[in-house]
Amino acid sequence: MTFPPILSLVLLLAVLMLGACGGGGDAPTPAQRAESDLQAAILASGGAQRLRLPDDGDYAAIPQDPRNPITASKVALGKLLFHDTMLGTVPAMGDMRNTYSCASCHNARFGFQAGVAQGIGEGGWGLLHRTVAPTADPAFVDVQPLRSPSAMNVAWQRNVLWNGQFGATASNVGTESAWTAGTPKATNLLGYQGLETQAIAGQKVHRLGAAPAVYQPMFDAAFPDWPVETRYGAEAAGLAIAAFERTLLANRAPFQRWLRGDQAAMSEVHKRGAALFFGKAGCVACHDGPPLATESFHAMGMPDLVGLRVDLDSQPEHRGRGGFTGVAEDAFRFKTPQLYNLSDSPFYGHGGNFRTLREVIVYKNRAVAANSRVPAQQLSPMFRPLGLSETEVDELTAFIAEALRDPDLARYEPTLLPTQACPINADAQSMIELGFSGP
Repeated sequence: MTFPPILSLVLLLAVLMLGACGGGGDAPTPAQRAESDLQAAILASGGAQRLRLPDDGDYAAIPQDPRNPITASKVALGKLLFHDTMLGTVPAMGDMRNTYSCASCHNARFGFQAGVAQGIGEGGWGLLHRTVAPTADPAFVDVQPLRSPSAMNVAWQRNVLWNGQFGATASNVGTESAWTAGTPKATNLLGYQGLETQAIAGQKVHRLGAAPAVYQPMFDAAFPDWPVETRYGAEAAGLAIAAFERTLLANRAPFQRWLRGDQAAMSEVHKRGAALFFGKAGCVACHDGPPLATESFHAMGMPDLVGLRVDLDSQPEHRGRGGFTGVAEDAFRFKTPQLYNLSDSPFYGHGGNFRTLREVIVYKNRAVAANSRVPAQQLSPMFRPLGLSETEVDELTAFIAEALRDPDLARYEPTLLPTQACPINADAQSMIELGFSGP
């Protein structure tokens, strides 16, 4: 039998008190102590309810843009558009037509991140170890200037990307002067939140064209009140993709199961690591709420991305929030990332330089900046030594790497596309890896 977390805490505390008062009860076991310590840490940090991700299909519980309410029709359409390589119709290189999709850099197999340090859209080769295609001109390959952020659990982020540049609400109120005409940032003028804005702007940025005609009945179902002349365009497609992205929830992770009352979902080590997360290590100060991510920006002095056409001096993205706002105090501050399924793609930080989650935790535990470009006065006050022992580092790592991993993200991938195209990537190497033999 399982009990709600708060009831479990009451029962465990009662056992401890009974033993202390000579009531004849046995002393708590290490497993019971780990459970009670975790319950106490979560209660002290604000309670368990705020940490629960909604159940699949519970759209009413998912944060959404008031101008883009989530509907089953939009989600169904967005899921297919997100993965369909037949939208790759505006390539810079003709032989790359219809070989890439949104999922090229936000793949379920990698926790809806890229499977490599630098995401590659058009011009990529392969799925599991994606690299530049043999015939691609590196000057025209669609590469990311920073590590591709996860598209998982993003419904709680009103402004998106590492610098938060997309979204007309929340932190971006007052940044209108940075919404430069003729750039993707001008998409903020449409007035949507970040996910919707990025999904609309990203189609042009990543060389995606209009959805094939076979999708028109799905657009009709998703946007019945839209004029026909705009119903099948980039704005509607972006809203459908954003609606789908809002439903990408890691709600089957062991920690989420534990929050639902299954005490056996996490091991004793996981529970000790979680107690550190919500207690001594103080991770919850920045990693809170259902996605374990606040809408905050911090300078942690992490290394920059090393990759194709990365120019630290000319690309404002490498100055973080400050590169967007132009505000000096925002320089080198990057958005707090969500923490689920990070172990699916071993590249961490905005530069993807850390190769294990333990390396990241050791870095934050020591709090010694690794990036000489970041002035000491810019470093976040949250970047300070944590005082964790090696054992505690191991326990915290186990919690994040294992207990925050949903093992069934494949449920968010379509098995068949209306266009009968190879989903995700359709370059020759990816098609072999996906086992796709065509219609």
